[in-house]
Amino acid sequence: MTEVAGAVIKKDGKTLICRRPANKSCALLWEFPGGKQEKGETLEQALARECMEELGIEISVGKQLHETVYEYPERKLRLHFFAAKITGGKLSKKEHAEIRWVLPEEIAKFEFCPSDKEFIESYKF
Repeated sequence: MTEVAGAVIKKDGKTLICRRPANKSCALLWEFPGGKQEKGETLEQALARECMEELGIEISVGKQLHETVYEYPERKLRLHFFAAKITGGKLSKKEHAEIRWVLPEEIAKFEFCPSDKEFIESYKF
């Protein structure tokens, strides 16, 4: 099973979401920033590394908000969603097709990866 960490980053009442690139799985669907845990990393370290690599930002990782298991045809994921704050760097689109800050009432308008949907339905943004 692949362990994945996602960041729920809020600023001025909005949440950061990212649109996956066209050449990756779940092409052009939306997700929360983050990625796969590598050997020897904690989930929090993986999340910080992924945010730096993909968005150019340093983050502080807070408490875990949700955990879920989702099985795609090609792989099984355990997703861990954490509260996080930007502490440095400059937010930039290094890998994603698009990045946006959205209001809580706007989140439902975006088509997210299937693995994120349980979290979105249960979390109060």
